[in-house]
Amino acid sequence: MSSDRLQTGLWIAFGLVLLWLLYLLSPILAPFLLAAIIAYVCNPLVQRLQVWGVPHLAAVVGVIATLGLILVGLLLILIPLLQYELMLLVERLPDALALVNEQLVPWLKEHFGIRLRLDPPYLRKLLNDNVTELQGLGMHVFTSLRIGGMALVGIATTLLLTPVVLFYLLMDWNKLVTRIDAAIPRDWHAKCSQLLRDIDAVLSEFLRGQLLVMLALAVYYSIALSIAGIPSALPVGILTGLLIFIPYVGFGIGFLLALMVAGLQFTGLSPVIAVLVIYGLGQVIEGFFLTPYLVGDRIGLHPLAVLFALMAFAQLFGFTGVLIALPASAALLVGLREVRALYLSSRLYRGDQPNIET
Repeated sequence: MSSDRLQTGLWIAFGLVLLWLLYLLSPILAPFLLAAIIAYVCNPLVQRLQVWGVPHLAAVVGVIATLGLILVGLLLILIPLLQYELMLLVERLPDALALVNEQLVPWLKEHFGIRLRLDPPYLRKLLNDNVTELQGLGMHVFTSLRIGGMALVGIATTLLLTPVVLFYLLMDWNKLVTRIDAAIPRDWHAKCSQLLRDIDAVLSEFLRGQLLVMLALAVYYSIALSIAGIPSALPVGILTGLLIFIPYVGFGIGFLLALMVAGLQFTGLSPVIAVLVIYGLGQVIEGFFLTPYLVGDRIGLHPLAVLFALMAFAQLFGFTGVLIALPASAALLVGLREVRALYLSSRLYRGDQPNIET
């Protein structure tokens, strides 16, 4: 019994040290964790290609190249959208100011007594009157940009290093799995293997279902926005579908982008109302049909739990925490199921009384 307790204590200490190291090294772990997640998702495809007779190296290179082409394609779709909307905003800014002066300004004056006029001479005078505050703001922005420049270096490093790490992980994935399996203590091997299989089942089912939800919603939003006559319907719909992976936050970003595109048309409230209806119906379709049937309630990863996990791990470990949030949530879910099963079979829950021989 003392040996078992010692071994358990050592494993708990090892886990705590691992969390401490994860916290300390979180700034540099992002490319490795991102590559590990992508490798986990793509390894079955590499294995399938090998079954079809494709050499292992060719399968790995083909999968990585396909991912790169998908990423480039998305950038080619989204960057022109942002450029077009920015140019449209600059072009129609005078019309927007005139509309505000004609409709919003009188309403503000009548109901709140606010006197305001937005025209180029007034804006120029406003800037000249507040030049000191703007200089202070400029220094603050410059300082933020210097900090942001380091962040951009980190992002660039992640983008460059991730494919390299991904290549080696996909090449040696089976060897790594074998080594991890061999490192598990033999007395715990059966139980640990079962827990790892359960975690893998939860994660794989969740990821596959979520990918189907993203694809279905991208198709829905693209078609619906096109029918409503919203410009740039395809890139907006695709972006909304992809961002659905982040519960509520992704939907909010896509919704605000669609509202901005619709509002910049200055053709009345019809495009805005169409966007409200399309995104409201999309939420209903996702919440009541797609997520329950494609992801499945049996997995147990509720969207609110996913959102909390993303925020909690992001707070603790930054971007690295976002990457490990879902795997950690799946592991925690499986662990809670085991604890619940032990509790339901315990004497404390059942209220069994020990037999007392007289």
